[in-house]
This record gives sequence, C-alpha cells and structure tokens, in this order.
Amino acid sequence: MPLEIIRADITTLHVDAIVNAANETLLGGGGVDGAIHRAAGPQLLAECRTLGGCKTGEAKLTRGYHLPAKYVIHTVGPVWQGGGCGEEALLTAAYRNSLLLAEEHHCESVAFPLISAGVYGYPKAQAIRVAVNTISAFLTDHELRVLLVIFDRAAFQISEQLFAGVQAYIDQHYVDAHTDDRSLQLRRMERYAAAKRPAFDQAPSCCEEAAPYAAPFPGTCGQSAAEGSESDLQHLLQQLDEGFADMLFRKIDEKGMKDSDCYKRANVDRKLFSKIRSNPQYRPSKATALAFAVALELSPEETAELLQKAGYALSHASKFDVIVEYFILHRNYNIFEINEALFAFDQKLLGA
Repeated sequence: MPLEIIRADITTLHVDAIVNAANETLLGGGGVDGAIHRAAGPQLLAECRTLGGCKTGEAKLTRGYHLPAKYVIHTVGPVWQGGGCGEEALLTAAYRNSLLLAEEHHCESVAFPLISAGVYGYPKAQAIRVAVNTISAFLTDHELRVLLVIFDRAAFQISEQLFAGVQAYIDQHYVDAHTDDRSLQLRRMERYAAAKRPAFDQAPSCCEEAAPYAAPFPGTCGQSAAEGSESDLQHLLQQLDEGFADMLFRKIDEKGMKDSDCYKRANVDRKLFSKIRSNPQYRPSKATALAFAVALELSPEETAELLQKAGYALSHASKFDVIVEYFILHRNYNIFEINEALFAFDQKLLGA
C-alpha cells in the first residue's frame, strides 16, 4: 500500500485510524491534540483518563467516538533539545509503534500528523525526513495505506539543499506556458528549431551525443536507404508489439525484481498493480508510469520509452515533469524524496 502526503484536516478523514500527537498525560492539549479531542467529543477524554498516560516514543489506542475514524492512536513525540538527546530515535519509535498498533487492530488505513514539528520544536525538514523514512521502511514489509497529513503549506519544509537544487533546475528548464506571451513562445520554438537544424556545409555526425529523452534513430550510419528503411520498419513493428505492460514486466524480469518489490518501490497500490498484470492493454496515468520508471531505476532514455508506451512524454512546459526529470538525471530514485519535492512545489505525487 502507498504512502501519500496530503493537505487536509486530519479530524475529517475517513480512515481506520488517525494518530494524535499527544502529550504524556493523554489529557488533551493544543494543536492537533486539542483539535482531535474537540472533534471526538468528551468520551475520548474519559477513555484517555483510564490509560495512565503514555511515555515518549510509545503509543496507545482508543475509540474514535464522533470522528470519522474508528480509532485514535495516541503517541508522544520528543521535545527538540538540539538533536543530541536521542530525539530521532524517539520520533522514529513514535511512528513505528503507532504503525504496529494500527496493524495489531487490523487497520488498513492510518493518517499521521507531522509529529513533534509544532510546539515541540522539531525542525520541520528533519521531522519530515524521519516520518517518511520510518513509514516507507515499515511499508516494505507490511500492507497498509498511510497518509501523512499536512495542515497547511507553511507546515511543510524539505531540506534547503534539495529545495535549492530543484528550484535551480526549474528556473533553468521550466517553460510556464500559461504566462508566457504567445509571440515569446513562438520565438523560443524558432530558436530551438534553428539550433537543432544542421548547417548546410556540415554533415550531421552519427557519433554526436543524443540529447536527453531524445528517441534514438533505428539503424546506423553507413546503411543504404533500403537497409535503413527495412531496419526502421522492423523497429516500428517491435515497438507496436510491446505495450506498456509488456515493457514494464520485461524490465522487472531484467532487473531481477519481484512484483512486490516493484510496486512498493513505485508507491503503487497492490490492487492497481494486479490490474496492470491482468490487463496488457491497461493504460496507466502519467504519474503511475513515471513511478514505475523510478522504481525500476530506468535511465532517461528508458524512461522516455516507457512513457511512450503509455502515450506520454516529458515536457519542459510542465513543472511536474521538470521536477521528476531532475531526479532521474541525478539518478536519485527515492520515490518518497521525489514526492516530498513535488508536494513542496504544489504538484501531484508519483504512485499513490
């Protein structure tokens, strides 16, 4: 099951369990804790009084009462004291113990707030990294749908280094088609075409390096026209024979991966993967196709080919495409880190 990062009010989510970032008394407080108690009603506080509190890093479960969620899992994150007092281990334990408790009560879906990142002072970028790492590691061996719920954009921060790298790449490559003047777009297209057009006094070389995501020409230099034509036809027929699902499962076999490894690395639901497996004509969304390219650690050229099988291509007119391209070109295939960046730039996520 996938990990999703969403913006929402956690008290309104229809999931099996929501996680409450509580204090050690479990008797309510401010922030998410207070909001959950208000939405659940006084019965929640009455049950919490019977639990005898909760130590930092541990988790306890109650009913959800007036909440849409069946259960509330109360966990206590650490107060930030500079990072040298075991805060990361305690925060990791808070997430993992909550996940184990959800699984123990047969939950299929659970929603987390960003634990300790509010009044407890845990740096937001580090808190997100602990949350994503712990949840994604748990999902490697367990089937569970997990939501990481961010109340507003200001509450979400990725590392400055990652943000700066992605922003610089966007600034260099992104074409904002919605705000560009039409004449400016046309001039840009003309300049691009002129740059790609070979000079009359210079024959194009077959040894020139291909541009990223450029489809290679079938055939090689030195072929006759007839040989090239026959080679082109064979190449086209091969492309016609292999659809998206065919290429996907061929790549899985070539990588020596199990199906479960692939769909979990792609952050894709098992049911959706089964649908693709059973229907060779299934056409996934672009985000799903890219998620599989990331899971399989495909090169830029292989990614372009897989996308083409599904009827898509990467475009510098799409900020989503540019961000994903940045990670693939830098051979960073951590789908959760990619999704953090996509979320930070207000884009849809890969996989889930």
